[in-house]
Amino acid sequence: MMMVKEQAHKLIDRMPDRATWDDLMHEIYVREVIEKGLADSKEGKTRDIKEVRARYGLPE
Repeated sequence: MMMVKEQAHKLIDRMPDRATWDDLMHEIYVREVIEKGLADSKEGKTRDIKEVRARYGLPE
């Protein structure tokens, strides 16, 4: 598994030259949320879309 520092360098290298601190923080946040979601999925901590829609009264 790649170390966090190395991953951070790669993320920064992929960003445009005019990227701001806010852009960087957004990219880090998005990556963190995706990784958490993938980990939750692997651990079976997800809900069926029908269950979520029913809970919030949304159409299927």
